[in-house]
Amino acid sequence: MKHLFCHRFSLLKCAMGPVCFLACLLTMALSFPVAAADKPKPLQGRVIIDGSSTVYPVTEAVAEEYHAIQPKVKVTIGVSGTGGGFKKFFNKETDINNASRKIKDSEIKKAAAGGLEWIEIPVAYDGISVVVHKKNDWLNTLSSAQLKRLWEPSSQVKKWSDLDPSLPERKIKLYGPGADSGTFDFFTEKVSGKARASRSDYTASEDDSVLVKGVAGDVDALGYFGYAYYLENASRLKVLAIESGGEAHKPTLKTIASGQYYLSRPIYIYVSKASALANKAVASFVEFYLSQVKHLVGSVGYVAMSDSAYDRAKTKFQQQSTKVTAKEAKEDEKVPPSVAKDSTKNSANK
Repeated sequence: MKHLFCHRFSLLKCAMGPVCFLACLLTMALSFPVAAADKPKPLQGRVIIDGSSTVYPVTEAVAEEYHAIQPKVKVTIGVSGTGGGFKKFFNKETDINNASRKIKDSEIKKAAAGGLEWIEIPVAYDGISVVVHKKNDWLNTLSSAQLKRLWEPSSQVKKWSDLDPSLPERKIKLYGPGADSGTFDFFTEKVSGKARASRSDYTASEDDSVLVKGVAGDVDALGYFGYAYYLENASRLKVLAIESGGEAHKPTLKTIASGQYYLSRPIYIYVSKASALANKAVASFVEFYLSQVKHLVGSVGYVAMSDSAYDRAKTKFQQQSTKVTAKEAKEDEKVPPSVAKDSTKNSANK
């Protein structure tokens, strides 16, 4: 199991100024004793989670805090990618699936066929980051059109100069998520116009850490993955601005929160209704998750959702509701102005 606890406060410092950082530490310090003061009934058991490597840092941060109040509950978190995690989820091998995209219609049918009821919970906003090697001094921005030319199935782009004649005539080494990744599904649909429509001649992995290592190890590399993994490795990577509609923006807490960044998106967890009802440890973990995630997402490089979004999620879980209305889905995918304002105020990434 990976451990990001040692990096969380350094990431937060990267994303905030020193004054805001100290204020945030005070806020977090005041938040967690409240949960501890409730003195929940000691539990034993196990919570099994798999799925997206993008959502992994959020769930891992929650699990570490949960361990402090329920040390006898073992929370295990695997990384099989969103799609790979859903396969295990549908086979009832896991209690929770981390997902960097919404569940597909085809997956809903598979769940129904297996008698699995699930609860969808949006947990944060992410910005898929397009990155190159730190020593790449010839590329700072890609247009959405160039991004499509680079990654579409019929792409003829082999060298940097194929993107722009002024760039070096050297071969581009591409890295990206594998086919089981929710990031792959979202990116391809946004960039190519169709989910899963992508060139295949690139180094693929469902583990973002593998992609980070690949890009950081080759000056001619380019790849994409969740913002938290860029932020954790900012000393080794360079993030590109993406131009769309005449404006170019890099992913930052500010641009992700405002929706200005081209590749902003919500991320989720999916909870088995049967597990939540039969396993007190699962129910307790999800309740803790929903009470603390807002305070933790910033420390691992993502943007918190609105209070109303978290309140809806809490109510849905308490009622064990498996329904997602079109209105709820639209509201969860839209970054509320209040969230954008708060994140802009707390971010030094301008």
